[in-house]
Amino acid sequence: MSKIWVKKPMSAYEADIKKSELKRVLGKWSLTAIGIGAIIGGGIFVLTGTGAYYNAGPALALSFVIAGIACVFAALCYAEFASILPVEGSAYAYAYGTVGEIFAWIIGWGLILEYAMGSMTVAVSWSGYFGKLLKMFGLHLPAYLTTDPQTYIAAGNSGFSMNLPAFLIVFFVISILVRGTKGAAKANNFIVILKVSAIIFVIIAGAFIIFNSAEPFKNWIPFIPEPTTITENGVSHSAYGLAGVVAGASAIFFAYVGFDAVSTQAGEAINPKKDVPFAIIASLIICTLLYILVSLVLTGMMHYTDFNPLGKYPDAIKAPVAYAFDIAGYAWAGYIITIAATVGLISVLMVMIMGQSRIFLGMSKDGLIPATFSKVNPATGVPTKNLLILGVVIAVVASLTPINDLAHMTSFGTLFAFTMVCVAVWVLRIKEPNLQRNFKVPALPLIACLGIAINVYLIFNLSKEAQMYSFGWLVIGFFVYFLYSKKHSKLQNGGYGETFKAEQEPLEKHDLD
Repeated sequence: MSKIWVKKPMSAYEADIKKSELKRVLGKWSLTAIGIGAIIGGGIFVLTGTGAYYNAGPALALSFVIAGIACVFAALCYAEFASILPVEGSAYAYAYGTVGEIFAWIIGWGLILEYAMGSMTVAVSWSGYFGKLLKMFGLHLPAYLTTDPQTYIAAGNSGFSMNLPAFLIVFFVISILVRGTKGAAKANNFIVILKVSAIIFVIIAGAFIIFNSAEPFKNWIPFIPEPTTITENGVSHSAYGLAGVVAGASAIFFAYVGFDAVSTQAGEAINPKKDVPFAIIASLIICTLLYILVSLVLTGMMHYTDFNPLGKYPDAIKAPVAYAFDIAGYAWAGYIITIAATVGLISVLMVMIMGQSRIFLGMSKDGLIPATFSKVNPATGVPTKNLLILGVVIAVVASLTPINDLAHMTSFGTLFAFTMVCVAVWVLRIKEPNLQRNFKVPALPLIACLGIAINVYLIFNLSKEAQMYSFGWLVIGFFVYFLYSKKHSKLQNGGYGETFKAEQEPLEKHDLD
């Protein structure tokens, strides 16, 4: 059992970097655009509606502030790690070289949940905006082709149903990614410019509509609604009040996963030790500010109770920003937003799937998951089989699962990974104080403790269903590790040769002492 804490030696990481088949084509601003591309999407265009209705009401802006503060602590820890270990694999790779294999596996397993569920959430979100876009041009897809079975039955229907647009968009994104990272990055940069422009338009136009209305602040009163209980599909949960604000921060937390996605691309960065930390922090600051402003505008234009999926505007929760302008009487603005959101969510899905594939690549290289996930196409420099397998799984689940369940599961994976990174960077600072760090977290013990405390607190404020499903996921992960991963681990089987033995033996003796 002591071998489950074995660490991957730094020499092995250096060897990975030298022999990597990935192509280093991403500069500082391309990495920042990847972060913004992932962060701006589901959070602004979709989760603003679900967060306002199910959790916080107009105080959703405060939820974004809390989530942003929690992210700052984790982002600083990510930045320090990225300056030390510029490899694909994100928090998984960081933990493997600092705390040990079992710890890294748990993080990697949590990241699988985070990115897979995140990709599925975005695919469902895109479907909502795509349906809205088609309706603007007089085209209507039948409900049984745009709705997951659970929601379809809850609405009083019967028979077959699936979310076909969510299914198809995943394979469209995969077709872009398998062609190479450089082309995908160019497409992402273009979409990010489009998205940011659209969001600035939303903020300015929305503020103009609010302050020129007869009662500018009516939808913000009360800003923090009285606590109540919402029942849907036979399930009840508490909402609003201060507890609802905190629960809202937990529910929307996955929207910030973009800066984590930056770290998954370190293996393709031109100057990863400097550019990855910069991109992580820059993308987080920019997007947190945009989230707060958009949530204020959205809840100012449209009353939070109107986002009820079983209410007067059933589709508003799928495309809240566009519907807010429609209801306010500015349908032309809805066209602009819907087009921007429909195109913009594609880049989010692109980055999420790309990040997931790179985490699988890192875990596969270490032998913890099958070798097929680490096979890189020499012509394109991307793990093609890896991407295709991911595409099939994500597409099928996204077409059959309600968006609210997916969002909560994603938030658990994100919060869990952030907590583990805060722990691991602190451990590494104590055990390896002399390692070269191009970026160092200031007041690390304080920052790490705050990051751990806030992230754990937000985990306990997720829905009970999300906690139960996520705990089940971790239990399954332990079974997979002991039944497969431990037996196939390169470290456990001497896969890193004499260099590994020379570095590892004194560490093990020190740990035992």
